[in-house]
Amino acid sequence: MPKARQPAPSRYLSRDDSWLAFNQRVLEEAQDHSNPLLERVKFLAITASNLDEFVEIRLAGLLQRIEDGQGHAPTHEEDQGLPPEIRFERLSASMQSFVAAQYACWNDLLIPALADKKIQVLEWEELDKAARHHALHFYQTEVDPLLTPVTIDPSHPFPRVLNKALCLALLLRRKRAGRLRPSDTELGVVTVPRSLPRLITLPAPAGEHRFIFLHHLIQAQAATMFRGYTVLSGAAFRVTRNSNLYLQEEESRSVLESVRTELHNRRKGDAVRLEIEASADPDISERLRINFELDPAQVYPTDGPVNLSRLMNLYTAVPDPALKYAPFDGAKHKHSNNAASIFEEIRRHDILLHHPFDSYDTVVNFIEDAATDPGVVSIKQTLYRTSADSSIFQELVEAAQVKDVTVVVELMARFDEASNIRWARMLEDAGVQVFHGILGLKTHCKLALIVRRDEDGELRRYAHLGTGNYNPITARFYTDVSLLTADTAITTAVHHVFNYLTAHADAQDFRPLLVSPLTLADGFLDLIARETGHARAGRPAHIIAKMNSLLDHKIIDALYLASQAGVSIDLIIRGICGLRPGVPGMSETIRVRSVVGRFLEHSRIFYFSNGGPFNGEQAEIYCGSADWMPRNLYERCETAFPIIDPAHRARLRDEILAAYLADNVKARLLDGDGNYHRAAKGSTHFNAQDFLIHLAEGHATLADIPATSTPTPRTAHKPVAKRSGKK
Repeated sequence: MPKARQPAPSRYLSRDDSWLAFNQRVLEEAQDHSNPLLERVKFLAITASNLDEFVEIRLAGLLQRIEDGQGHAPTHEEDQGLPPEIRFERLSASMQSFVAAQYACWNDLLIPALADKKIQVLEWEELDKAARHHALHFYQTEVDPLLTPVTIDPSHPFPRVLNKALCLALLLRRKRAGRLRPSDTELGVVTVPRSLPRLITLPAPAGEHRFIFLHHLIQAQAATMFRGYTVLSGAAFRVTRNSNLYLQEEESRSVLESVRTELHNRRKGDAVRLEIEASADPDISERLRINFELDPAQVYPTDGPVNLSRLMNLYTAVPDPALKYAPFDGAKHKHSNNAASIFEEIRRHDILLHHPFDSYDTVVNFIEDAATDPGVVSIKQTLYRTSADSSIFQELVEAAQVKDVTVVVELMARFDEASNIRWARMLEDAGVQVFHGILGLKTHCKLALIVRRDEDGELRRYAHLGTGNYNPITARFYTDVSLLTADTAITTAVHHVFNYLTAHADAQDFRPLLVSPLTLADGFLDLIARETGHARAGRPAHIIAKMNSLLDHKIIDALYLASQAGVSIDLIIRGICGLRPGVPGMSETIRVRSVVGRFLEHSRIFYFSNGGPFNGEQAEIYCGSADWMPRNLYERCETAFPIIDPAHRARLRDEILAAYLADNVKARLLDGDGNYHRAAKGSTHFNAQDFLIHLAEGHATLADIPATSTPTPRTAHKPVAKRSGKK
């Protein structure tokens, strides 16, 4: 009999598979011997933190669909019509394989390398007398007072284990059996205190570093907590719960109260994963699995410490600079021609910053100067994520005493909700007008608007527009773009955006900004269509788009059409990509690369040649807060802003985008099947982030970008005929 026809490949790559592929690229950095040793440990910790979020949101959402009886509901084309049960099985298998690779990296690569540098994480049995004395003293004074051991029996039900709390499970047998048979065992549970460091520093000779994991120390003292029992065995475990927020906004007194209530519920959501040490007694593992109502596929044995993200403590606990990246501080912006203030500087010309290669201090100073400048009469700003000790936050509080200060706080910035609630209340108490944006839309745009009465008596607006959060800490290791401008058209549009956020007031026109969910998606589709038209007319056509993720099917389809018309398309996408590049007849002229390195690539830059050569004056470049994902385009308030100054456009094009397109050290290239491959190095090794550091330090020039990799003017390719589907 003839073989059954295989389903045709989807036009789109699976979101979840693409995300797992991104985390694999991060793991490769932990495996890479060319990276400093403690940075490799840090990369491994990041993969664990990433996987936590994937389990809490994506895997939990898939399980929710299955539990709600949606197992046979239609699925997205990117999942090739597979029911959620099959998708869950495949994801679980991929995740189990990934976890095995994580622990192989830790055990086979990092532990030996750390030992070579005299850095050891020891078991209790390996401690010498001095180390045991030190550890025992720490346990008795700092740990034991915080512990609450529980023995599971009819009068002591299983404790409510909080989301991602590290716990110890102990298999116990009473020394006096009483009514129990001598062979009967009981389960003991102890929660490891979250307030204590996961790694305890031990005394060591000069030049050496020794540690013990906190849970190993607690387990070694288990007999003192469960007197009257024999401790047969023990194992650390951790439960990950569903962390999606399910808000009933229309029934809430306020969004703030709704988020606060759901945060409390999140800590107790349904269990979706159990991590447990691979050495655990099968009896312990099975009792826990049954208690948390998990399938065997949801149990993840770990050949090492549960929760590898806590290895980040090792990075901070060992102060050896030789094992870390060399310190780097971004270039400081200097006012030109003796400008008296940053406002005078901005009046003269826009300021474009590329963080962290340009110091974020310029943005902080902009807000600080606005808070203290007597000419400034009002400040408006959006806050999505920031740090508790941020000087920006403090300056807004101080400014509210004498100026009109309005802040739009996004309460539902995932996993930052609790801190954002605290900030919102503190700001309100200080007299700041606090708003939470538009019901049903996250406020993700990065905007600040200053109104100042200048020395000539005129009232002017000054704006900051960015691609990253107002967080001076993450600004040191996230790449982002900032624009400081007094351009009347842009600042007026920013003013309209704030009116939209605080009064839901639609502007007739937000131009020159693109604003979601109103004009941003259509604006980008129009720009892509324009390039398509140029290619069909035989004019040069080139798109370069740098972002975190690409998933929106309308955008992807538009890029496919552009490719078929002959548009040359380069996509620099750090994480998830749903587009299949290089497919004959569909996406032959599209190239996709991901750069994973020292800094987290976070900037969004969009270049359109607009019918001219690569360096032509008619080219347009936008930067913004939005990726090409449905949530950014239709479910959030986002902005994309044009770069008007020719010198700034040249910098973005010839320095930043050209560097990333030339990278053949940290770049991976995506093929049409969803696989990533290292870029071919050839005779010249070029690391874009290293180059940008050296450029900021004055040790490199644009001439150092390999000429053969720099984008060149392209003429339109002959349109590719669409496949008919017939053989």
